[in-house]
Amino acid sequence: MALDLKEIQELIKFVAKSGASEVDLEIGDIKISIKTPPKKGRGDALVETIVQQIPVAAPGMAQMAMPMAPAVDSTPSSSAPSEDEESKYLTIKSPMIGTFYRKASPDKASFVSVGEEVSVGSVVCIVEAMKLFNEIESEVSGTIVKVLVDDMSPIEYDQPLFLVDPS
Repeated sequence: MALDLKEIQELIKFVAKSGASEVDLEIGDIKISIKTPPKKGRGDALVETIVQQIPVAAPGMAQMAMPMAPAVDSTPSSSAPSEDEESKYLTIKSPMIGTFYRKASPDKASFVSVGEEVSVGSVVCIVEAMKLFNEIESEVSGTIVKVLVDDMSPIEYDQPLFLVDPS
């Protein structure tokens, strides 16, 4: 998994605007460290960014460990059918780290619920990151089969949020 230049530039702008002085991220085989010097007045701060590729052996080990985790949680006889069922579904994943919200506000209805149809571009949730609320749009069309994250839970980059049946 790799970030393209545009995503890295957006991340740098986001951190610079947020007022954070230092952010360290590790996404797959890439390590990103963003440091901003203290602001002196109203001018824009300079941003120093370090992008580092981790040795090739590290991602292979991480990928090997990931498939083993679900097998530990369930017995082999029950995990095989559910893996086959879930493999036919598409996944909507988080594009950022933050807090997951299913509703725009506590008194509003959820953006999507199990059994509802979604189309490309429809808002499925909100992710709050550094006091900014980001609407997350579906990149697939289909029916929501499962919500994988509890409302108001912290989430990671690329974490699966919803399972969608494309048929």
